Amino acid sequence: MFIVNHLRCEYRKNPIGLDISSPRISWHLESDARNVVQEAYQIQLSLVPEMNRIEWDSGRQHSNRSIHVELTGWKPVPRTRYYYRVRAWDGAGNESEWSEPAFFETGLMDAEDRWQADWITAGAALKDDPSCPRLRRVFELQKAVVRATIYATALGLYELHLNGARVGDHYFTPGWTSYDKRLQYQVYDVTSMLVAGQNVIGAVLGDGWYGGHLGWDGRKGLFGDDCALLLELHIRYEDGSEDRILSGKDWMASASAIAMSDIYMGETYDARLESDWLDASRASWSPAAILDHAKDIIVAQENVPVTAMEQLKPIALLTTPEGDRVLDMGQNMVGWMRFSVQGDPGQTVELLHAEILDHAGNFYTENLRSAKQQVQYTLKGGGVETYEPHFTFQGFRYVKLIGFSEPIQIDDFTGVVLHSNMERTGEFACSSPLVNQLHHNILWGQKGNFLDVPTDCPQRDERLGWTGDAQMFIRTASYLMNTAPFFTKWLRDLRADQHEDGGIPFFVPDANVSGSDSAHSSAAWGDAAVICPWTLYEMYGDTRLLAEQYDSMKQWIEYIRSQGDNPYLWNTGFHFGDWLGLDSKPGSYVGATDRDYVATAFYAYSVSLTRKAASVLGYDQDAVYFDQLHAQIIQAFRNEFVTPAGRISVPTQTAHVLALHFDLLEPEHRKRAGDQLVKLVEEAGNHLTTGFVGTPYLNPVLSAAGHRDLAYTLLFQKDYPSWLFQVTQGATTVWEHWDGMREDGSLWSRDMNSFNHYAYGAIGEWLYRDVAGIRPDEHRPGFGMVHIEPQPGPGLDWVKAKVDTMYGTVSSAWHRQDNGEMIVEVHIPANVSGTVLLPLAAKAAVKEQGQPLEEVTAIRAFRAEGTDTRVELGSGSYTFTYVLPKADEHPELEAEKVQSS
Repeated sequence: MFIVNHLRCEYRKNPIGLDISSPRISWHLESDARNVVQEAYQIQLSLVPEMNRIEWDSGRQHSNRSIHVELTGWKPVPRTRYYYRVRAWDGAGNESEWSEPAFFETGLMDAEDRWQADWITAGAALKDDPSCPRLRRVFELQKAVVRATIYATALGLYELHLNGARVGDHYFTPGWTSYDKRLQYQVYDVTSMLVAGQNVIGAVLGDGWYGGHLGWDGRKGLFGDDCALLLELHIRYEDGSEDRILSGKDWMASASAIAMSDIYMGETYDARLESDWLDASRASWSPAAILDHAKDIIVAQENVPVTAMEQLKPIALLTTPEGDRVLDMGQNMVGWMRFSVQGDPGQTVELLHAEILDHAGNFYTENLRSAKQQVQYTLKGGGVETYEPHFTFQGFRYVKLIGFSEPIQIDDFTGVVLHSNMERTGEFACSSPLVNQLHHNILWGQKGNFLDVPTDCPQRDERLGWTGDAQMFIRTASYLMNTAPFFTKWLRDLRADQHEDGGIPFFVPDANVSGSDSAHSSAAWGDAAVICPWTLYEMYGDTRLLAEQYDSMKQWIEYIRSQGDNPYLWNTGFHFGDWLGLDSKPGSYVGATDRDYVATAFYAYSVSLTRKAASVLGYDQDAVYFDQLHAQIIQAFRNEFVTPAGRISVPTQTAHVLALHFDLLEPEHRKRAGDQLVKLVEEAGNHLTTGFVGTPYLNPVLSAAGHRDLAYTLLFQKDYPSWLFQVTQGATTVWEHWDGMREDGSLWSRDMNSFNHYAYGAIGEWLYRDVAGIRPDEHRPGFGMVHIEPQPGPGLDWVKAKVDTMYGTVSSAWHRQDNGEMIVEVHIPANVSGTVLLPLAAKAAVKEQGQPLEEVTAIRAFRAEGTDTRVELGSGSYTFTYVLPKADEHPELEAEKVQSS
């Protein structure tokens, strides 16, 4: 077997609306043989799915490249669908069949007639009406239609309807971007929705992020006040002619049944005011108004859309001590409730949403601050009515029901989970149910907070794209899901919002919700400008995105360098420091680690990554410059914060973690720092005291320093503060605070206490990278070279994980046997090379499927690395067996049985 499958264009399956002059194609190779390497490929393009009329042919290209292959020497035409297929040859002379065809469709691109439509609003007649406006136009079709495509965007949010049916499955379109600089448009194939004769196209608009509440100061309309629509329906007929239905003065506007919709506040709907799109008689329609607004800022959709990803049924209907009727969804989720209700005309029901019940078991909403998360529905009467919101979302586990007639039927309610439609790529499981629940919580934290932008939390009056949270979690996120399109769009907004002096806003898109000119450029937060592009390069091999962001990376470095009077220390400006670290005075938001220390450490780290980016992109002079700058920063750091004997002057866990992870110490001082970190952890009762800055790197640093047993101890702690403390308290997502809810049920605070806040979920990287051992290689990024380096430790008997990479599935599993043997199973996809590190295994004692390593032809080399054995191999599935050392020789390998609650 040798086949080509999993075709993707710009990461996506059959995307439509690409405004890219050189689209990139990627594919997987599958083979039941080992050591399979692509020797050549061929790509063909056609305008028909049968592929019997070839538009472009690459010919046989002698290359092993199978990801991000640019279609060069050919120029795409706007508004055109191209079908493509791939075949490949391997080094053994095997030739695959042609793959099944896939397609991509171009958008408006830079066509001269781009955007002939006008921006339209509801007009003066509805200026003071708080309801979501509807816009509508009737048109006739007299000829047979071959193809019909809608291109649409909005100021605010829009929902399209054609002949009474909703168009597409996307929500919160056009998404949240830096609206004054970039605005996405979407493309919909509506060929099957048109009918001969009269057709009705319409849209309903919502305030969304553009005009609704945003931030914690109660401000609205931070980007604009008037919601507006821009739409073109392009129709191609069988006779070759074309028509366009354009938004303009011939459209009509009316109020809608959505009396109010706001992302924070919720939605109010009066079903008595419903009117059919096809019947204009039940609504009062007036001419739409033309709005003068820029069109040159409009770009094609870059991110994957937000869609309804899952449905959850309530696990219980509770009556609280205060008498409230409350649904328990069993999961802290993000989205909304779909419900069915029957009653009298004018009867109103309400749903309130909360993350937790308080210590007495009552419905608790104080941590939402000003966000109401309230849905109100007024019945029209006459039968069963089913409703779900349109332009709002809630973060919740519990739903308080008001006004519903008893007995309430639990089957009438469904939780609709919404998030950006990223492909799931990572799976992890182990012998500990508690750790499995932790992984579940990390995953659901990503689901809840990756709704078009990487938000800090999805429930209170914030929900902003905080840069620090994003860079802390991006690598874990990229193990769990394919985040490349998601972060591509977000990083372009970061670049657009970057200040002229290179400063980076605290959150992107920059809504400046506080109105302050100083809300930018904190260390570890602004460093997202560097850390995020480099991480995506490592995880996906995306050189194009790295090149796009390179100037932004350089500008951020120059911003730091120009601060203060010492270009090699960052000791000026505002910094969040080790946010929510536990080693400071009680109640403090900032940990005890010196902020200048944190800032200079991240300065050095970002310079080191920018130096790597310069080398990858061929900017050799820049690489030399950044190499020299990096050396000067490190020397200044050592002069300022490290004694000549190698002692770090800042006595915190985070300080030692950063120095080790960012390689800021003399080689001979690293062991001392590692030992001191161990001492600091032990002095804390074998608990962490780190905050947002130190926590992501804590366990990886301990593992790399030879203290993996202590890293496992931290993982398995079940009392405060620890990851599993949250799990034992019933958490289903990761909390903002280690003690968001205490053992006695009391809460850390009212105003800053999210129970879905993914930053501490960055431990997920360690589970995949160290515990399961799946690691990329920056020199062959995107997992073109994969290193499997599992680190068995106390408390786990088995682990299995897999990551669907750009090349295919990489998997790693290990388990201990009762006879003292360790079994390690790995899979390396075709066209990928790998290494496997077998910890504490002598090469002479290792066998692969029962054979000595020397006799396995797929093994390229093996060598001893201390007490470990590293095996170099090609693609394929492998099973290694070796005998574990006796416990008295390596006591850290003695498994500790974990008692699960």
